[in-house]
Amino acid sequence: MDPLVSEFTVACSREHAFDVWATKTSAWWPHDHSVSAEPGLTVTFEPRRGGRIYERTLEGTEHDWGEILVWDPPHRLTYSWHIASDSSDATEVDITFTGDRETTTVTIVHRLWERLGANGPSMRERNRQGWATLTPHYERACTVTHS
Repeated sequence: MDPLVSEFTVACSREHAFDVWATKTSAWWPHDHSVSAEPGLTVTFEPRRGGRIYERTLEGTEHDWGEILVWDPPHRLTYSWHIASDSSDATEVDITFTGDRETTTVTIVHRLWERLGANGPSMRERNRQGWATLTPHYERACTVTHS
C-alpha cells in the first residue's frame, strides 16, 4: 500500500522546525488528535533513539503513541506510530527537514499500512485526513514561536 506523503514549507530554519515538532509539540498538537482528548495534555517525544512518544493528562495518566526510531536533529525524525492502538499495529512516520535559515521544507512520509491488514486502507484514509488538519497547527506554531 502506498505511503502517505505530505510536503510543505515553513518560514523558519530547519533547527527551529525540528524543535517545534519534537520538543514543543504540546504548544501546537490539538487535544482532539489524542487518546484522551483532554485539554491541557502534554505531548512528549523523548529525545533519543528508543525514546517514547506519549501524552500525559493533567491528572498524570499516560498514553503511549509510539517510539523514536531515528533522532537526527535538525535533519530527520522517524518513529513508530500507534496512537489509540496496540504497538503491534504501529505504522511508521518519517519526517525530514531541509532548507536554510529562512525556510524549511518539511516532508512527512507515513508508511507500513500493510501491517494493519484489512484495516490498512481505512486507517490510511483516516490518517490522511488527520495530517491535513494537523499540519496547519504546526505551521502556525513555527511562525508564532519563531524567535
